[in-house]
Amino acid sequence: MRFGIKTRPEHQTWKQILDVWVAADDIPIFESAWNWDHFYPLTGDINGPNLEGWTSLAALAQATKRIRVGVQVTGMIYRHPAVLANMAATVDIISNGRLELGLGAGWFQPECDAYGIPLPPLKERFDRFEEGVQIVRSLLDNEYTDFKGTFFTLTNARCEPKPVQQPVPITIGGRGPKRTLLAAAKWAKQWNAITQTPEQWASLKKVLVEHCEAIGRDPATIDCSANIMVPADGEFGPMLELVAAYREAGADIAIMNLPHGAPPSILEPLAAALEDYR
Repeated sequence: MRFGIKTRPEHQTWKQILDVWVAADDIPIFESAWNWDHFYPLTGDINGPNLEGWTSLAALAQATKRIRVGVQVTGMIYRHPAVLANMAATVDIISNGRLELGLGAGWFQPECDAYGIPLPPLKERFDRFEEGVQIVRSLLDNEYTDFKGTFFTLTNARCEPKPVQQPVPITIGGRGPKRTLLAAAKWAKQWNAITQTPEQWASLKKVLVEHCEAIGRDPATIDCSANIMVPADGEFGPMLELVAAYREAGADIAIMNLPHGAPPSILEPLAAALEDYR
């Protein structure tokens, strides 16, 4: 099993997040570091602070040298996909080819209502998402992109300079069995799902495998990741039981979600505890 960390950019300062990412960059067991793409906190006081994901990701990419970096995951509803493609290319260049491009359809109603961002019904949201993924993929890979869909039209569109990675790996996050997992089967290098139990996660992976088989893709070409909370008290026993259970369920990567305000000193004991599960 491989491991990443995730710092939720709510209810903590920029320095707290920066210090943890810089420290994780020096610990080889952690191959990736993630934040999220929200404008309001998801836990605790919704009126509390929450740093924006992509601008902070660019700064974190500059501050690190080895660890792969990503937003888990970018809400397609927030940005035109052509704008997002340019953002992704830029961060990949800043990071010297370390971007993991996390993509999702978007879902958080309170921030959409507050900002006046339309949150379409599920069918339209996923129709837009599928068009957006194709646009992002084409702009990152091709010199010119022409696209005419229901929601987006591009004419002789360019995204320059190109990213360092060819191709930039896409992570698709979500649990929707019909649309999200099919999109992951088509376009993802990594699929990520946040679930309540390893059993729920395993049932979703089974659906992903079925989608891959239906379209003729080898499911082994998709890394499957799960998120596991790291306790603030340092009692890692129950957490390690979950790590073992997700590994048994078929997870390739565990993204270790750090508690709010976790100091860099949490990482060395965490790395040592995870060593036996590699």
